[in-house]
Amino acid sequence: MFYKALGLSAALALASPASADGFFTFEAEGSFDDVVFAVEMAITGRGLVIDSVNHIGEMLARTKEDVGGTKDLFAAAQVMSFCSADISRQVMEANMMNIQYCPYGIYVFQPAEEGAPVMVGYREYSDRSMQPVNYLLQQIVADASN
Repeated sequence: MFYKALGLSAALALASPASADGFFTFEAEGSFDDVVFAVEMAITGRGLVIDSVNHIGEMLARTKEDVGGTKDLFAAAQVMSFCSADISRQVMEANMMNIQYCPYGIYVFQPAEEGAPVMVGYREYSDRSMQPVNYLLQQIVADASN
């Protein structure tokens, strides 16, 4: 387990794009519900409050025919949004325009294809002033993967 966490930490550190906001996504072990629970515990275990849970997979399934969709995209998918008062203050004191990024989100999804893995990820921010948020998100997904 230690080596798995160490490997994930190294991958997270190397995954940051150099010039534009990007996304870090990795394959998680376990069922969708187990992975969601692990992410929830990693967020709330830091004393953070999940402001909203967006059930993207359910919305897309429900509206598929209404918008001319032809295939199922996800077996399940959701985004958990939350904020950290101290880190948000830190990044907004560095640049008030960082308000546009709050709240922060972590997504969990499983593609609709049979046997597809559960994926977990978050948006990475390229602006140097947002590095504390990137670190927070890295730590949350690392905690959730243990």
